[in-house]
Amino acid sequence: MTAAIVFPIVSLSTLCLTDAQNVGFSVELIHRDSIKSPFYNPFETTFDRVTNAFRRSFSRVHRFYPNSITTTEANPDNIVNTGEYLMNISLGTPSFSVVALADTGSDLIWTQCWPCSQCFKQDAPLFEPTKSSTYRKMSCSSNSCENIQGGTCASPTDTSCIYSVTCGDNSFSKGDIAYDTLTLGSTTASGIIGLGGGEISLINQLGSPINGKFSYCLLPMTQIGKSSKMNFGSKAIVPGPGTVSTPLIEKSPATFYFLTLKAISVGTQRIEFKGSSFGTDEGNIVIDSGTTLTFLPSDFYSQLESAMDSQFNGIRAQGPQGFNLCYVAIHEFEAPEVTVHFANADVKLKTLNTFVKVDDSTACFAFSPAQNIAIYGNLAQMNFLIGYDTKSRMVSFKPTDCSKN
Repeated sequence: MTAAIVFPIVSLSTLCLTDAQNVGFSVELIHRDSIKSPFYNPFETTFDRVTNAFRRSFSRVHRFYPNSITTTEANPDNIVNTGEYLMNISLGTPSFSVVALADTGSDLIWTQCWPCSQCFKQDAPLFEPTKSSTYRKMSCSSNSCENIQGGTCASPTDTSCIYSVTCGDNSFSKGDIAYDTLTLGSTTASGIIGLGGGEISLINQLGSPINGKFSYCLLPMTQIGKSSKMNFGSKAIVPGPGTVSTPLIEKSPATFYFLTLKAISVGTQRIEFKGSSFGTDEGNIVIDSGTTLTFLPSDFYSQLESAMDSQFNGIRAQGPQGFNLCYVAIHEFEAPEVTVHFANADVKLKTLNTFVKVDDSTACFAFSPAQNIAIYGNLAQMNFLIGYDTKSRMVSFKPTDCSKN
């Protein structure tokens, strides 16, 4: 099914779903390196794609540092590197197809519009507001404009709302804020669908019909010919045996989804987590679908690496820059079990969540040290059905074969 809503291209303040309350629907979720993705490059090898994902991951981590969002000039090309998974949507009347990055670390709903003086290069046509009969600009005196970071009046004489936001990874988005029709379940441009926790994100502005619920199931990176689903509303409930749930902590910035990490175990060795720049107790780690690796404060990471190396009977190998722990992996191997101990929820990871092959003979630990930042990345989330309930403030995990979900 599809769900049509009225929305501002960068923020939703009013909503009109064509379906009844407690609606449940699903849309296709595509990895950016999938054959179905507009970013797919048939000339890249599997290891090229892995390397590029790691590069994006190291770049993206900067957006999570405090004071990482500014309003300065930056590189517009970096905006396409803000996520790993795509959703199909349509904008305007008549509808205009867009394949946009689904980003749980962002609130903006964004696409490039014509005319555009500083756009990054895209093969697909730009959205043309003048061709949509339902397009209208937002007033800068509206509450929605005031709620958007970087939102302001275009000029003393122009009362339309504009915005300019730059993240710590040097990506930026700037332009008009406007209302138009959005249809979920649409196929050929680019942009961002903000799925974060802030007031202007798609999740919050879909409102009561989905009751704050969404879920996703991330396929392993090697399954480039397949896709999975992102679910909303009643279809986003994560039920059944094997499901564990942990509280979703409210704190600033509201965009990010904060969880509480208690410890991580490697085999029988448990390492207590002392906290990060996000906090020493509740809400000390962010879960993010757009960051590939899991980043942990350097001192905690060192203990985790030591525990893994002491229990893994493998031959050490030299990996790419940025990876501290790599092993010879000519054949498939099984690493010691890693358990992530969130508050009230023990999430047991498999080798596909903890190690990734970076070339034909080398696999590297999919955790990385960072400067006091903690981010639970998407490699650790693969082959889990993960449900968010922003009303009950819970995140649920269920081991799942995402190719069958």
